[in-house]
Amino acid sequence: MGYRIAIAGGGLGGLTAALALSQGGNEVIVLEQAAAHRTAGAGIQLSPNASRVLLRLGLGPALEGKVTATERSRFRHFRTGRTITEARLGAEAEGRYGAPYWQIHRADLHEALQTALANHPNVELRLGRAVSASAIRENEGSVTLPGVDGPVDLLLGADGIHSEVRRWCFGEAPARFTGQVAWRFLVPSEGLAPALQAPDSQVWWGPGKHFVHYPVDGGARINGVAVVEAGAWTEESWALPGQPEDLRAAFKGWHSELQQLLERVTPEGLFQWGLFDRAPLPCWHRGPVVLLGDACHPTLPFLAQGAAMAIEDSAALALALKQTPTLADALPSYESWRRSRTARIQQLSRRYGWVYHLGAPLATFRNLAAPFARGTTMDWLYRYDVGEHIP
Repeated sequence: MGYRIAIAGGGLGGLTAALALSQGGNEVIVLEQAAAHRTAGAGIQLSPNASRVLLRLGLGPALEGKVTATERSRFRHFRTGRTITEARLGAEAEGRYGAPYWQIHRADLHEALQTALANHPNVELRLGRAVSASAIRENEGSVTLPGVDGPVDLLLGADGIHSEVRRWCFGEAPARFTGQVAWRFLVPSEGLAPALQAPDSQVWWGPGKHFVHYPVDGGARINGVAVVEAGAWTEESWALPGQPEDLRAAFKGWHSELQQLLERVTPEGLFQWGLFDRAPLPCWHRGPVVLLGDACHPTLPFLAQGAAMAIEDSAALALALKQTPTLADALPSYESWRRSRTARIQQLSRRYGWVYHLGAPLATFRNLAAPFARGTTMDWLYRYDVGEHIP
């Protein structure tokens, strides 16, 4: 048996880490603050660098029938609907990158991970167990926590952008409002225009805003995300109710296909959140405590890589613990393997948030350059294999 590990946070990052670490021979206790299994959420894109990890963890059969294979990534003009640039995905991307590009409802991925963990003898998921910074105690190379019998060798903070584990390690991390606010929604796809139901990830570029949509639930529903410029915002929650009339007003005059999609949006299924950013942390670990995913490198959504980075982190941490003789060596190794890639993706995501929202005349130059620039970025993102980037 390896280490005894507690994970703060039962989201996608925490559960993927639990599966990877338990398969590495470690005993894992997941502490999730919610009192019941999560079923809420929206769509998520799993690019080949992420799906590769999930397949290696054995989740392929559980995800079959729940994922939608993305055929194309299309970028379109907000008013005319013309395609500015596109990339072929589907079988072509799987052959090129060695893993598929998927779209899935977040709850379906969460359920598949929970099912895999429920059948694993070395994992325990404890609900209704929040981890607060004030309750973490370090003692001679181990950690004690309320609700956990005895010490653990390692505490993993997978508790997101508001991480209490990060606060214990490094204190409060000030957040910067990016000047952008997002909406998200899910609507039935039946009866929509064929172009809206296509198994594509479609991004519409317009001045000061953009719109993303793609099918989930085997094509039964369309997941939409819209981002606009805003002067101020105070909440970091991503579950604030939104008003359909505000969303429709923000995209008035955009293409008729989008208007059809927006007409389906209801108050019950619309949520809004402000996009916040944080400066890079000086370090990801302190003693026998380490961070993962948004807890240490929160990523803006413009490259669809936030969850993918947490999934990659999970595989890297499991390999570090397996290949390195002591925790004192493993945690710095894990951080060194991941820091440059996650920092670059944070930086690229910020830049894309600016590029997506360009107005005339810069938008004209962006549109001309887009077909040449995107391929290089995709190759660097999607070819990445955690195992091949570890010495």
